[in-house]
Amino acid sequence: MKSSFQRSFNFTKYLETVVDTETIKYTGKITAVRGLEIESNGPRCVIGEMCTIVLRDGSQILAEVVGLDEKIVKLSAFGDTKGIEVDCEVVASGKTLQVPVGNNLIGRVIDATGHPCDKLGELIPETYYPAIAEAPDPMRKKKIDKRIKTGVRAIDSLLTIGKGQRIGIFAGSGVGKSTLLGSIAKNSSGDVNVIGLIGERGREVLDFIENDLGKDGLAKSVVVVATGDKPAICRVRAAYVCTAIAEYFRDKGKDVVLMVDNVTRFAKAQQEIGTSTGELPIHGGYPPSVFDMLPKLMERTGTNDKGSITALYNVLVDGDDMNEPITDAVRGILDGHIVLSRRLAEAYHYPAIDVLASISRLSNRVNGPVTKKAIAKVRTLMATYQQNATMITTGIYQKGSSPSIDAAIEKHEIIEEFLKQDVGESSTIDETLKKLSEISEIEIPEEEYAEDASSIQITESEKESDSE
Repeated sequence: MKSSFQRSFNFTKYLETVVDTETIKYTGKITAVRGLEIESNGPRCVIGEMCTIVLRDGSQILAEVVGLDEKIVKLSAFGDTKGIEVDCEVVASGKTLQVPVGNNLIGRVIDATGHPCDKLGELIPETYYPAIAEAPDPMRKKKIDKRIKTGVRAIDSLLTIGKGQRIGIFAGSGVGKSTLLGSIAKNSSGDVNVIGLIGERGREVLDFIENDLGKDGLAKSVVVVATGDKPAICRVRAAYVCTAIAEYFRDKGKDVVLMVDNVTRFAKAQQEIGTSTGELPIHGGYPPSVFDMLPKLMERTGTNDKGSITALYNVLVDGDDMNEPITDAVRGILDGHIVLSRRLAEAYHYPAIDVLASISRLSNRVNGPVTKKAIAKVRTLMATYQQNATMITTGIYQKGSSPSIDAAIEKHEIIEEFLKQDVGESSTIDETLKKLSEISEIEIPEEEYAEDASSIQITESEKESDSE
């Protein structure tokens, strides 16, 4: 027997459907299909509006308006264009893409239109959020002054991330981007994970969910999937859908961790759509719409006056070229970048984070004063070793010639072991900072282990010791 509440809730769902139904039907007719682009004469609609293409057998295909040329409407279908022919009816919905949201999304896997694809039953949303929305008012954003724990020692120590920070993970193929994301999803101190798998191989989706994410990770996550064989509009909108879901939980006062894997395939999908609608490439083969969409999408994350979205964007670096167009554009938008090194991965150093090539622009803002000193000392030791690596490894350097190089050699193996971490291994912030304290030989006080350690003020005696 269903409770009266359940019956009432289900009835409300149907009532809302009736209320939202468009009473005036705007229709058009298909005039041409050219590759990815579908053209119709009408209906009356706006850019981004959702339409339904009705096939001869009565089946329907969802499509989005991506271009307008006088009376010609250019559409991009969310499914296979097989069966579409001239004079098929096109019906405008009067709405842009709406994302079903609610607490019952947690633990579920959905597609680019918000429909479940995990065979766990229907989703009954609490409400709907628009897939395309404005970024929060910058004057009303909360200050980022607390760190978020990822469970990854290299990040929590030397590349600390703040709650509400946006950071990119840059690497070529097969270097461990997805594995690192899965580890963070399982072990982060965020309340909810929202994970977008965009353009992935079909095999990799289930592999990521079962192995990298695992049951514990999925239990506090929402996964949005648009595999590489899906139409370009699905791969583009998947990024918007997972951002909208993250916004819903942020508005509930949650600390959300948004992970998008990956931005490069999102950009390539928009490149396909832009090219098919007549846009000319301007930079590296990408049309202007790609570089317009990236900041608009990414600025929606971060903090607002209720909660936070800490965003991690995987970027597939074509040809390991850190200056290729998408990599360069994303690096300029975000609040830091974590670079994964193929050289380290080949040496079985996982996670393959190149600490010296990476930066978290808010690390100093969210760490305590003594922790910042310890980080600076360890990074200096690493830089000194790297600058003199050739002399050290070939035996040219003679011990005692330089105290700083001697110290770097002494600490090198200890630092390397500290930065290595097995895939299933999680490190608490206490364990990480204690080890950082041992390596740097700087005693980090326990009060700096808290997530709001940035509020700790440096004492006068510490200022004097710094100046000495």
